[in-house]
Amino acid sequence: MMKFTLKHFLMSVLGILIYIIDFTADILISIKFFHEEQFVFGILTVSFMLFGTFVVQCFSYSWFKADLEKTSQENHHYCLLLHCLQGGVFTRYWFALKKGYHVAFRRSNTPDNFTGEQIDQHREVIQQVTDLSMLRLLETYLEGCPQLLLQLYILLEYGQVNITQCVAIAVSCSAISLSTVDYQIALRKSLPDKNLLKGWCPRSIYLSYKWFTLSSWMLSIVLLFFLNVNIALMLLSLIWFSGIVWAFVMQTQFCTSISMEYLYRIVVGFILIFTFFNIKGENTKYPMSCYYAVRALIILGILTVFWFYPLSIFNSDYFILITIIIVLTFFLGIIFLIVYYGALHPNKREEARSDELDGKPVQRDCRVKFFLME
Repeated sequence: MMKFTLKHFLMSVLGILIYIIDFTADILISIKFFHEEQFVFGILTVSFMLFGTFVVQCFSYSWFKADLEKTSQENHHYCLLLHCLQGGVFTRYWFALKKGYHVAFRRSNTPDNFTGEQIDQHREVIQQVTDLSMLRLLETYLEGCPQLLLQLYILLEYGQVNITQCVAIAVSCSAISLSTVDYQIALRKSLPDKNLLKGWCPRSIYLSYKWFTLSSWMLSIVLLFFLNVNIALMLLSLIWFSGIVWAFVMQTQFCTSISMEYLYRIVVGFILIFTFFNIKGENTKYPMSCYYAVRALIILGILTVFWFYPLSIFNSDYFILITIIIVLTFFLGIIFLIVYYGALHPNKREEARSDELDGKPVQRDCRVKFFLME
């Protein structure tokens, strides 16, 4: 049985602190842009923040409403008000920390001594923390990835690379990758038919795979924006549309209402612009191979066009460095991907069944069972 321990409680406290810091930083950055009369960048930053927050609040309210209806509590209007005031995530953190403190500081630390009520309490807290992890994942990709693109664009546009900017961009990329790792850990804690992602080695390899593939892709897209903004937007829109179509073809079943399921599929398509996720829980080998093969072709095409297109934004030495970084990070990401899925993936010993269990209903009422998987 999975316990909610003191370490998990402290990680939840750290999570709310990071959420507050990130929210504050977004506001300060947008104010800075407007103060410097960089209105386009300011509007884009605010737009990314509002888009991510709106979607997260929609899902959070939908889950609150569904949970209240299961317990025959129909009065969910106060939850709607909280989410309209952007307080849904904070409310979830409050409930998770309050319940988590109660179960984490119990005297009985041995699962054998747990009563049925205590087991249910631990399971409930773990599920609440998993819900928060899902919401953070959504917000990270809906808000963090576009803002990372914007940071890279600003850095390359002004052509003045300094340590502070590079560190800020590296931290942003790491935060996105870390949220993905955190989600994978929470996912496997919540599903009884999943092996846990244990140890620093598989977690580090998985983090490296996400970090390097994301870095190479972001740099490539930024280069395309310099080449032609319309072409870059068309490419991203095409990838987004393809992801949405795939979600409809796979007939995802994450939400209880049709409207929220459509919103979920739109969000899935957006996330697939930046990284691969298994949206149905089926065998990932061939979809993942196709995904990164297409990405490799796109990156190769962008670099080829840049080498032959007469663009004077970068000097040759500067562009050579960017090209080396893109190619190197992409190949390192693929190597880490192969190492992780070839030797360290928790389901490796169950490959005879592949990921077939992911696509079947888990015997426990668990929201995450139909969410994004790996």
